[in-house]
Amino acid sequence: METIHTTPPYIPQIRLYQNWLRDQHGLQFDSYDALWRWSTTELDAFWQSVWDYFRIESPTPHTAVLGKNTMPGAQWFPGAQVNYARQALRHVDAAHAAGLPAIISRNEKGNHRELTWPALRRQVASLALHLKAQGLEPGDRVAAYLPNVPEAMVAFLATVSIGGVWSICAPDMGTHAVLDRFRQIAPKVLIGVDGVSYGGRDHDRTAVLAELRAALPSVQHAVLLGNLDASVSIAGWASWTGATARNDAETTAFEPMWLPFDHPLWIVYSSGTTGLPKPIVHGHGGTVLVALQLKVLHNDIGCSYEPNSFGERYHWYSSTGWVMWNAQLSGLLSGTTCVIYDGNPGGSKENPDWGVLWRFAAETGVTFFGAGAAFFANCMKAGITLADYGDLTRIRALGTTGSPLSPEVQEWGTGQFEAIGTHDIWWNNISGGTDFCGAFIGGNREMPQVPGEMQCRMLGAAVESWDAEGRPVQDAVGELVCAQPIPSMPLFLWGDKDGSRYLSSYFDMYPAGHGRQPGGGDGPAAMGAVWRHGDWLKIGANGGCVIYGRSDATINRHGLRMGTSEIYSAVEALPEVLDSLVVDLEYLGRESYMPLFVVLRPGYALDDALRARINGAVRTALSPRFVPDDIFAVAEVPRTLSGKKQELPIKKLLLGQPIEKVVNKDAMANPGCLDWYVAFAAQRAEKLQNA
Repeated sequence: METIHTTPPYIPQIRLYQNWLRDQHGLQFDSYDALWRWSTTELDAFWQSVWDYFRIESPTPHTAVLGKNTMPGAQWFPGAQVNYARQALRHVDAAHAAGLPAIISRNEKGNHRELTWPALRRQVASLALHLKAQGLEPGDRVAAYLPNVPEAMVAFLATVSIGGVWSICAPDMGTHAVLDRFRQIAPKVLIGVDGVSYGGRDHDRTAVLAELRAALPSVQHAVLLGNLDASVSIAGWASWTGATARNDAETTAFEPMWLPFDHPLWIVYSSGTTGLPKPIVHGHGGTVLVALQLKVLHNDIGCSYEPNSFGERYHWYSSTGWVMWNAQLSGLLSGTTCVIYDGNPGGSKENPDWGVLWRFAAETGVTFFGAGAAFFANCMKAGITLADYGDLTRIRALGTTGSPLSPEVQEWGTGQFEAIGTHDIWWNNISGGTDFCGAFIGGNREMPQVPGEMQCRMLGAAVESWDAEGRPVQDAVGELVCAQPIPSMPLFLWGDKDGSRYLSSYFDMYPAGHGRQPGGGDGPAAMGAVWRHGDWLKIGANGGCVIYGRSDATINRHGLRMGTSEIYSAVEALPEVLDSLVVDLEYLGRESYMPLFVVLRPGYALDDALRARINGAVRTALSPRFVPDDIFAVAEVPRTLSGKKQELPIKKLLLGQPIEKVVNKDAMANPGCLDWYVAFAAQRAEKLQNA
């Protein structure tokens, strides 16, 4: 019997937007490329259209769209006032009247919950009033150590509704890594969890909470969520239950405050290769606009109570330590039901099970199913059959990000869905970053799919692939640059008083003014430089895009990024280790491989016990995700004359480039040490060839 699909949407969201452009503004485009070129050339017209199309409200008018086109420092919508929480909570009445929940959640223990839109609003109001009573003022930071549960979303909305600045770390991160982040922002409030369940085990986090509280003297108030034990209490910590229980006239009348368009919303962390993680500050207005542009127009996720997308249920598996948690949360901005899971998507070590999320999706009626590319690869390797996990026919779209999705995995997934009667499954492969909380490359529901490719550059994102001289290239791998500002680019990095760290992170590769005119061509140096993202990109003749991996030395483990300096900090704290070098050999079509090279003190050997100690140091200080694949003892770490570790040349060498093309020996302090790495690269290449 033919399956009858009632899965939304019937008309793609990007088509509805183009129909609106035609009807409201007389704008018609004969191809996506023409639409994209308009959106990246006529920046004011495009971003004003996003504001109007999504009916963004402000009590005061903006005096311009892009008041100042400089990078960094672009000025967007001066004069406008917004609030992320206000945009989310505007949907409460309509969504509830349609009988649709705000959040559906489950954890490993099968604890299934649904949060209604009115309950979401009431809890947000209660917690916001509680925080306000404790002295939280606009601009104060709230640090959260919480898992992917509805309470994290409530805490975020409550914080930002009164102008607080949100920052969250996942409970799988060690104390050291969390403090490296939270210490930089001096939070006034700490919201923590007693523990989490993951991989079939409970993990108590109360000792970590005590360490965090002791090491963060700026914290004046703390709230404790009982996740493992609902009745848990710690002296000096307010209870989550009490803080969110209020239900009176004041909570009913509560409304999020109006804030300037670029009022700080949250601080997220993206690690460079030196120093502490970068605390990146995004603003309310830019984040709202880009989230709607990405999630609705490109990811084709509609409002759950609108007829064209009625019953939309949006799931993207993530931890709170990954920017995809922020992307999942953004479902609330358009009145979409968010479906979240807290736990290991692969079961436990004793009982591996890659059907966990598929069963969850079948039982909750998910329509859009997103996860890291590695998740789908693991499902294929495990040999699972989707037909075994319940009725998945409501899923119409699969979202992937975090690392490149190989053609083989995409073809496998398409075949799995064809076997259950879904012959038009759409792969929405996206690539962007924590850095600007958006995507540069992504999907278009109306364009043809090529396995292994992303369909298009995003509207409003003036993305190009450049060679080392700053010339745009096509059908060749180059540096991913964005030549024009996007509203969600960082306002600044916290504590970066003169802006030098922000500049050096994204804008120091190409000369100021080069390629900066909208539509192409150079501009005055005062416009600043293009954004260089740190990815290798190829743009095909048909507009399809392929990301080949990181072009810098940042470690990217299935989408979670970590600075090499954080790994060095953990490893070199061991008395046996004098020096170290780590590289991540992530490249399209190959599994990420992360070797660690260590220089040991005289008298020590790299035996199994020391390997275990090194791995344990990384696991404890950072996260199990960043434990190296292999550890090798070396005589020296290659360094420049100024003492900088030469991670990128070694990475390029191990990816197959000749040594003379990747490093200038004259600029090295110890060029003699390269012979070992050249020999190692040759052995590895031979091994891969024979594999």
